[in-house]
Amino acid sequence: MGVKDSMLLGAAAAVVAAGVVAPAGAQKMLANYMTLTTVAAQAAAQAALARCQKDGYTVAVAVVDRGGQPLAVLRDNLAGTHTTQTAVGKAATAVSFRTDTTELAAATQAGKVQSGVRQLPNVVAIGGGLMIRAKGSLVGGIGVSGAPAGDIDDVCAKAGVAAINDAIELE
Repeated sequence: MGVKDSMLLGAAAAVVAAGVVAPAGAQKMLANYMTLTTVAAQAAAQAALARCQKDGYTVAVAVVDRGGQPLAVLRDNLAGTHTTQTAVGKAATAVSFRTDTTELAAATQAGKVQSGVRQLPNVVAIGGGLMIRAKGSLVGGIGVSGAPAGDIDDVCAKAGVAAINDAIELE
């Protein structure tokens, strides 16, 4: 075997060894996380809508997964056309910023350090969007839109979360 062949063989051995031996402190390549199911999202949305209807409000409700993608959207047939998109935006904003939108609305008012957040695309900094947590993890969000004020939307959203809370905590 010549010098050139010996060098090629050595290089090939180094490549194989590098592929077999994991570097010290190797990072995981896949993530495992909890997120809401469509069944849970539908149950939460129905409970929130029922609460608002019971209180005399015509609203839309959206439940999103932990990535902010809609799983369930319900709209009272008399709710305004803007309410559906606003509900989805509130739920996704709560998930994205990992804070309820009532708190975000207060923190981002004009003159506050974080006021620029309101200028970001798809941010809905109005009360009515809540995070949904299970076993200490963020698993989704719920947004309600259409009541006369964000604090009323919050009440309905909380009813939606309460309707599934025990089931998702026990799962």
